[in-house]
Amino acid sequence: MEIPTFLMASLAVIFFGGDIFTWAMLSDIGDYVGKDIQISWLPNLDELMKGYARNFRPGIGGPPVNVAMAIEVASIDHISEANMDYTMTVYLRQSWHDDRLSFNHTNKTLGLDSRFVDKLWVPDTFIVNAKSAWFHDVTVENKLIRLQPNGVILYSSRITSTVACDMDLTKYPMDEQECMLDLESYGYSSEDIVYHWSESQKHIHGLDKLELSQFTITDYRFVTEMMNFKSAGRFPRLSLRFELRRNRGVYIIQSYMPSILLVAMSWVSFWISQSAVPARVSLGITTVLTMTTLMVSARSSLPRASAIKALDVYFWICYVFVFAALIEYAFAHYNADYRLKEKAKVKANKLSSESIVKNGKQAMVLFSLSVTGMNQGVMISNRHGRPQRSSTEIPGEGGSEEAEPSRRRRSRQPEESADDKKCCSKCVCKPIDADTIDIYARAVFPFTFAVVNVIYWVAYTM
Repeated sequence: MEIPTFLMASLAVIFFGGDIFTWAMLSDIGDYVGKDIQISWLPNLDELMKGYARNFRPGIGGPPVNVAMAIEVASIDHISEANMDYTMTVYLRQSWHDDRLSFNHTNKTLGLDSRFVDKLWVPDTFIVNAKSAWFHDVTVENKLIRLQPNGVILYSSRITSTVACDMDLTKYPMDEQECMLDLESYGYSSEDIVYHWSESQKHIHGLDKLELSQFTITDYRFVTEMMNFKSAGRFPRLSLRFELRRNRGVYIIQSYMPSILLVAMSWVSFWISQSAVPARVSLGITTVLTMTTLMVSARSSLPRASAIKALDVYFWICYVFVFAALIEYAFAHYNADYRLKEKAKVKANKLSSESIVKNGKQAMVLFSLSVTGMNQGVMISNRHGRPQRSSTEIPGEGGSEEAEPSRRRRSRQPEESADDKKCCSKCVCKPIDADTIDIYARAVFPFTFAVVNVIYWVAYTM
């Protein structure tokens, strides 16, 4: 019995306590309505809207309606280079005069909710360069109508739109872009409606306080144009143009610094011995492949445009230096191998020439011995067979034999001069030592890369 009694008591407290709270709130609202709002001045909307035609503009057949425009930027959410657009949320405020809605028995402004918008004529303003746009409707439609006694209407709405922005990416990421928000009447020409910026719109509220991740808003301006269309007539257009400067810090960290470090890493091979072929080849190929991967990943977030961007130029500069370091080792290794082959060939030629000289000396000794023996035999036979022959003939024969080697020596002189010319030509085309090539590369590559960097940054930042 105790438990049901306790439950009944609790329910009674909650019920009566809730009623007390509800009565307190209603009494507060009643006090607020009764004390602060004097409803006697409110116009009768049914009588005000009686005979009102929302399909016709104010003063139809007369002068055009003057629409004052004002914009407040709430946020710029995303700027895409790949899609060439940006997303912006704005408060668009339009003001015009409609004599049909004037009520002059009071001087107070009447504020109405978004449901009353469907009963009024409003300008058919649209965003010319919008890809998509929508009104916000949480918790209700974000629209506002304020009606002044003299018939001046203020219409405010909150709009989020993805707007096209043509970008020149030639100097990306050192570029500056100009994006526009164009507002124009879709159906009314300049004969029916005229747009102008509001007198209070000297600067855009909220735009100075925006902080974007990739850009900085450096300047903005208001432009009023009159667009001529041959088939439809002349239409007024208001443009908000703001200039964006790209923040370069993230690109220096993500793209430029890794590229510079890869190029510097490729120079490490200049200090590695020529005999360490696997180390130098693997280092050169690794840097080339890493540079290729960095180029592909950086271009994935950009549009496939035909224009050559500044980042592409820098990537190709680094790629050429990395590839040149690999080619340098191939050239140095070829020269080293060529020098070894030349040394082996010279050594072989030297050995063959020494053997030829040795064999020649032996042949000359044998030949001289045989000639001496023959001469002695001839002299003996001459003494016995022809004793009357003069002794002067023998020196003549010897002289003829001695003249033969001199003729041979003279015939060899042109051949020796030709060999000397070949040796000189080989000296001119003599390959450079591989270590010397590495020593030159240690100074030439960094100096050239530094000069190219100075030219690059001056060309794209000035």
